[in-house]
Amino acid sequence: MNGHMPVPRAYDYDLIVIGGGSGGLAAAKEAAKYEKKVMVLDFVTPTPLGNSWGLGGTCVNVGCIPKKLMHQAALLGQALQDSRKFGWQFTEEVKHNWMTMTESVQNYIGSLNWGYRVALREKKVTYENAYGEFVGPHTVKATNKRGVEKLYTAERFLIATGERPRYLGIPGDKEYCISSDDLFSLPYCPGKTLVVGASYVALECAGFLAGLGLDVTVMVRSILLRGFDQDIANKIGEYMEEHGINFIREFVPIKVEQIEEGVPGRLKVIAKSTKGNQIIEGEYNTVLLAIGRDACTRKIGLDKVGVKINEKTGKIPVNDEEQTNVPYIYAIGDILQDKLELTPVAIQAGRLLVQRLYAGATSKCDYVNVPTTVFTPLEYGACGYSEETAVEKFGEENIEVYHSHFWPLEWTVPSRDNNKCYAKIICNIQDNERVIGFHVLGPNAGEVTQGFAAAIKCGMTKEQLDSTIGIHPVCAEIFTTLSVTKRSGENILQAGC
Repeated sequence: MNGHMPVPRAYDYDLIVIGGGSGGLAAAKEAAKYEKKVMVLDFVTPTPLGNSWGLGGTCVNVGCIPKKLMHQAALLGQALQDSRKFGWQFTEEVKHNWMTMTESVQNYIGSLNWGYRVALREKKVTYENAYGEFVGPHTVKATNKRGVEKLYTAERFLIATGERPRYLGIPGDKEYCISSDDLFSLPYCPGKTLVVGASYVALECAGFLAGLGLDVTVMVRSILLRGFDQDIANKIGEYMEEHGINFIREFVPIKVEQIEEGVPGRLKVIAKSTKGNQIIEGEYNTVLLAIGRDACTRKIGLDKVGVKINEKTGKIPVNDEEQTNVPYIYAIGDILQDKLELTPVAIQAGRLLVQRLYAGATSKCDYVNVPTTVFTPLEYGACGYSEETAVEKFGEENIEVYHSHFWPLEWTVPSRDNNKCYAKIICNIQDNERVIGFHVLGPNAGEVTQGFAAAIKCGMTKEQLDSTIGIHPVCAEIFTTLSVTKRSGENILQAGC
């Protein structure tokens, strides 16, 4: 299996990719580099409200891209407030126009959809806007939106179908609630909004909606940002509350009723305590569900070819080469069991997989030292272990946590949010104080984290970090002067630069 054997004439394609998101497209284009005959099948099942989109997957259409642009819209609102203290004078009332924003965002996304189709054509990858499902060994059925079915065969298959938002399964959820799949192209301003969930999707959306001046409430079942560092998660929650976002904790909706139709209309939400029998009611214009996502694996015929999935989650277990239990079928991205659900991870895994299959490469995807950023109003960048996971893996006595608050210079003149930003690194004492966790809460957290991620991948130690000269006056320089350990209990509040 050196990857250079000629394909038996029996197969139509060398590789068929099911799913045209970030991971699937990256793998398909990579395979085309090696003169392989490749097909991509991509089909968006419309949301309960009838919304669908073009080629490119969640990230481009209803995820990272529109989310970051709307987050930017909210940051610009804050910048306008700050600007008065910097001498900018404007008398007219500043208002936000939802339709102008969504139209601009959707126009940009449309250009990306077109670009992906052109790129596939240029690389001679066959693309069909059709729903792919396995029907037998080495065979898929592709059904287009008109219901026309075709059968295709391939030597290998890559499943990259991603996930879709989960619904609550309560009366009125699919009829009256929206998800992130609907929000970014919503043809009207959502008005007073209830966001249900504590995921990063929930908090990011709540954050930018509030930043655009809307009345926002977040209903949380238990903890914020499960799976992320909880020390930071709680700081994010505190910051959002201080900036006018309401939190209803330990409640879950049990029914959503329509009071009045409209754009937006009016909805009544009935919720029950997770701790007892207390029932509360609230009235909102829009209810956004962000309670998690489900893998799109249950309706693609995996049972027909014997691919095992986790029956509870729908996730696919794979080996360290992204191979399922069926040797000619591989999987990447959000559908993988116990792996990170991030666009760049899917892209990296897809490219490396194809290089191993067709170019004799041996590199495997690193799922541990992966940088990521949560675009909440106060951005959170992280790489490596959370404090909880580090303690669990290495033992509390074997890790040292260095931390500090900091105050961005840009915030000093408007005199806002002192000692809200926070920096923390986690070091493994047994391994020369190697940095195994990096966490930053503050502006441009993604830009800060990306650079440090490369250093962490190279095995950076605390001593090396201390010997790095900081750039003054920027937020990231705090990481070159961290001296207070968490276990010392010393004061970490900042008084100035």
